[in-house]
Amino acid sequence: MVLSEDDVRKVLRMEDLIPTMADALRDLSAGAVLQPLRSVLPVSEYGGFFGVMAACGRALGAKLVTFYPENKNVPTHHAMILLFRLETGEPLAVMDGRLITEMRTAAVSAVATKLLARADTHVLTILGSGVQARSHLEAVRLVREFREVRVWSPHNAERFAREFQVHAATSAEAAVRGADVIVVATSATTPILRGEWVAPGAHINAIGATRPNWRELDDEISQRATIYVESREAALKESGDVIAAGKAVVEIGEVIAGNQPARRSADEITLFKSVGVAAEDVAAADLVYQKRTERLSQ
Repeated sequence: MVLSEDDVRKVLRMEDLIPTMADALRDLSAGAVLQPLRSVLPVSEYGGFFGVMAACGRALGAKLVTFYPENKNVPTHHAMILLFRLETGEPLAVMDGRLITEMRTAAVSAVATKLLARADTHVLTILGSGVQARSHLEAVRLVREFREVRVWSPHNAERFAREFQVHAATSAEAAVRGADVIVVATSATTPILRGEWVAPGAHINAIGATRPNWRELDDEISQRATIYVESREAALKESGDVIAAGKAVVEIGEVIAGNQPARRSADEITLFKSVGVAAEDVAAADLVYQKRTERLSQ
């Protein structure tokens, strides 16, 4: 089975993907998924990276992904995902992984938001205006209600605000102050979110800066917040923010399973720092394969 991005789009729904990601993260923390660290090959001449991500859990597969952060007229991420039959190793499907990467990242943030954000959230702030900003706007709205949504971006905040009927802030600080849930979805390699702006009780989803020498959060946030990750091993290897924090982190799958507490108080700042892991991609691709197979059999 060969599936294009349009084929994936026809069957993949955020409402289905969010619980699938919760299952995948719980399985990962429980040791039910085999997942080596992502192998990353720099494509230095063009400022890009090529990654290989494999996982074996309820499904078996791998994602081949490119990240070219300087791309202007094409997406910064491209990917292909291959699925194999778990029992025999036979190839099942190859599918475009760009949309899956976009959606599963936001779905994982929604899982974290549902667990960690206060129940009485009112203001959502998104730093960024690209595909992840769009996807996160959809996903987190499925797990929390917001009276106000703010967006700030160095480039296209006004356009994003018009398209989605939200408020364009004049600065990152103006967007963040007083926000209950904050999404950091930019290509920043130096801190773009500062702890002095973040109100007590806020929840942060930070999804960028996935190299050990990149940062998107300042030291104050890292010290004030309780940090949650998908995988300790991956975060301590790949996330400059987690490495710089130098303190213990909690795997979100442990919270899903009830083995670790979520928010402890109304004033606690919670930070979910995502780097993206293969268990998510393979589980999402398996969901697409199952949905596509069901559609073909009808």
